Amino acid sequence: MLRKGFASLATVIALVSAAPAQACPDWQGQPHFGTIQLNAGFQPDPYVRNITAGGTNSLTGCGAAGWAGYVTTRPDFDLYWNGQSAQLTIAVDASADAVLLVNAPDGTWYYNDDYRGTDPAITFKNPQPGLYDIWIGSYDGSQRNPGRLIFTEYNY
Repeated sequence: MLRKGFASLATVIALVSAAPAQACPDWQGQPHFGTIQLNAGFQPDPYVRNITAGGTNSLTGCGAAGWAGYVTTRPDFDLYWNGQSAQLTIAVDASADAVLLVNAPDGTWYYNDDYRGTDPAITFKNPQPGLYDIWIGSYDGSQRNPGRLIFTEYNY
């Protein structure tokens, strides 16, 4: 009887392992590259961080129609935003065709690809204070693509 239980468990594990994994972004995950805290009126503006764009998890089927590209499951950065501002733009300048995914403090998801050429950007009008989870992926699934993550309150 004990062996039958192990055989059944082994069968279940084998079936689960054979199924393709769908790992959608998890805003609760610890960010890969750290936390950024910015206040309205921050200096210098733009604030820039070196990044690595890419991921292995397809966004297809994870969110709104039209999401494409590959990201990691956990966010790349967490931005804690404080204060009142007319706008905040989060942009990426990368060597690859990058995609940008942001989960805003109210739980709304924002996605952009190809704002400027192959570089994405998202502008928040009157940005809410709180946590913005940020993913910097690649359109084609490539990984380890150097680039820059840019935050600005000016027109981008």
